[in-house]
Amino acid sequence: MRALLEEREHEVLFSAASIWEMSIKAALGRADFRVSPETIVDEARSTGFVELPVRIAAALRVATLPHHHRDPFDRLLVAQAMTEPATLYTADADLEVYSELVVRV
Repeated sequence: MRALLEEREHEVLFSAASIWEMSIKAALGRADFRVSPETIVDEARSTGFVELPVRIAAALRVATLPHHHRDPFDRLLVAQAMTEPATLYTADADLEVYSELVVRV
């Protein structure tokens, strides 16, 4: 996976939805969030990752997704992958049922 991310011909996106979720969890004081969302954004940008904003098309697409998964952030990430289109790499096996664009790593 790291090799794929490091290949210059691939544009690597990071979703504003992910940063939103991290910000909420960090604000709640979750112990598994030891790095600030700001630091993550800075590192992602310095690595050459490109911010993917939450677009209206993706927000609307969430409403048409089957309810295989209840997490609203994950559902938005799936909708973003489908509307961009882009591949969503995830550790969550429950998301694979949505689309061939969702790849479990």
